[in-house]
Amino acid sequence: MTEFNYTPTLTKLPFPLFRQGKVREVYDIGPYYLFVTSDRVSAFDHVLETTIPDKGKILNSISEYWFKQTRRICPNHMLTADVMDFPMELNPYSNDLRHRSMVVAKTIPIDVECVVRGYMAGSAWQEYQQRGSVAGISLPKGLRLGSPLPEPLFTPAVKNHSGHDENITFEEMSHLVGDDVASQLKKISINLFTFAHEKVSHSGLILADTKFEFGWLNNTIILIDEALTPDSSRYWETEHYKLDESPPSFDKQIVRDYLNHVWSEPDPVPPLPSEVVEKVVRKYNEGFERITGAKLMPF
Repeated sequence: MTEFNYTPTLTKLPFPLFRQGKVREVYDIGPYYLFVTSDRVSAFDHVLETTIPDKGKILNSISEYWFKQTRRICPNHMLTADVMDFPMELNPYSNDLRHRSMVVAKTIPIDVECVVRGYMAGSAWQEYQQRGSVAGISLPKGLRLGSPLPEPLFTPAVKNHSGHDENITFEEMSHLVGDDVASQLKKISINLFTFAHEKVSHSGLILADTKFEFGWLNNTIILIDEALTPDSSRYWETEHYKLDESPPSFDKQIVRDYLNHVWSEPDPVPPLPSEVVEKVVRKYNEGFERITGAKLMPF
């Protein structure tokens, strides 16, 4: 996670702030880390002044769901997301932490983002149009925006100095982490994607692509950070899926679309109007229910 100088979600937590990202804070609570997911929203590498009510709780709950579902494929860092099971020193903050946090194991992160793509979209589509490849992998001619790929593609990425994700080839990744680790990460990532893609298909969703992060725990590779949330994954509705179009997804695309119409750099990012916030809230709520198959209860 890249470091940012934002006000923490819970300023009264008396624990060292180990790391802070655009959306999450990681607190050091001795033998464990406390992950807290805020309601902040970012777009175009800017964190907006406006927050999205309960966004952090929804994302945390979706990660909890997938961490539980995928443990047989790959162990993960989540120890518990139930505040009743948190260490005693967190008890005074249970109301603030409930639903938006989890206690996780301390790991040594592997500094590569493991992206798996099942469909032609986003930066993959841009590269394919220019060079006929994705992450340096040559693909058949004639693919269109939204085309299913012949097989899930593993396209790793790293953070460059500006904070953007920079796509790299598998060979470049192997140089960074070693051939054996690279092969393991590729296999695990594709297995996780394939499992999730099949599972959400029964809810009328398409998992178009996603990214995973991994770390070391006692010489074992485990899944860390978040898992298959709308912020790290592109979900489409099957009924709205068409070639040559980018279907609406269950994420902050509504925010990006609004800003594209009203804002341009270097002007400050404007606050979001209430009607845009309401649309985003509804989309995240719907995403939770479609992904998990559970009814979202009032937080």
